[in-house]
Amino acid sequence: MENYPVSLIILNGKSADNDLLRSAVEMLREEGFTLHVRVTWEKGDAIRFVAEAARLGVDTVIAGGGDGTINEIATALAKLPADKRPALGILPLGTANDFATSTGIPAELDKALQLAIIGKATPIDIVQVNDDAFFINMATGGFGTRITTETPEKLKAALGGVSYLIHGLMRMDTLKPDSCEIRGDNFQWQGDALVIGIGNGRQAGGGQQLCPQALINDGLLHLRIFTGEELLPALLTTLTRPEESPNIIDGISSWFEITAPHEITFNLDGEPLSGQHFRIQVQPGALSCRLPPDCELLK
Repeated sequence: MENYPVSLIILNGKSADNDLLRSAVEMLREEGFTLHVRVTWEKGDAIRFVAEAARLGVDTVIAGGGDGTINEIATALAKLPADKRPALGILPLGTANDFATSTGIPAELDKALQLAIIGKATPIDIVQVNDDAFFINMATGGFGTRITTETPEKLKAALGGVSYLIHGLMRMDTLKPDSCEIRGDNFQWQGDALVIGIGNGRQAGGGQQLCPQALINDGLLHLRIFTGEELLPALLTTLTRPEESPNIIDGISSWFEITAPHEITFNLDGEPLSGQHFRIQVQPGALSCRLPPDCELLK
């Protein structure tokens, strides 16, 4: 029993009142596993709890929440010294759960918790943006970002990932592109972008496959730009027949640099970051994550 791994669960306060999760934790404790549980109340709590986990020497920090919670915890882990960095486990408790869904994390909380504790810890990439921001799944910019950041919490709670689509249709009057220049390894593009997706993972916005070929452990980022010429025809073709769309630009690089003549906002796994210049760089194998053995995002 004493050889069982020790884990610390950081639970988003919005998901704290979950009887199924409580039962799963109690059952594993009865089997001999040591599980510490912490609940976040405000921004910054997750950083303190990750630091506590490092002091305790736990094997795994488990992120209980949505993509934003995973991002906050993964960012805090990435800032620890490599020799003090626990593995990352995931409990999908958010609205969209894009990273958890695309990596094959079970939706059933008891199965997800077991995987988070005893699953194989696999090295994966994390992506640094400018000086101290990170993302583990995807950075999105443009119209889609404005929709996901503006979608009301009550709508998300009631309808889940489809709430983003509904709110987007309600805000079609605000549809306009962002002018920018994007550079990478053997890549350069300048123009008007309706949507920008930079993927370590594959999907965002409640299941939209923006970067369908991305892998989370190959040291590369996948870029997809939906250009802004003839906006409505471009959007309809992109959504219904993406393979036929002349309005899609793709690129692959270990880094991308984006500059704009005006302020634009990127959504980093749910965390907004605004500015006119972004340097986006892969940190290969910087995190260990407990994932299913058949995870499609591993090479």
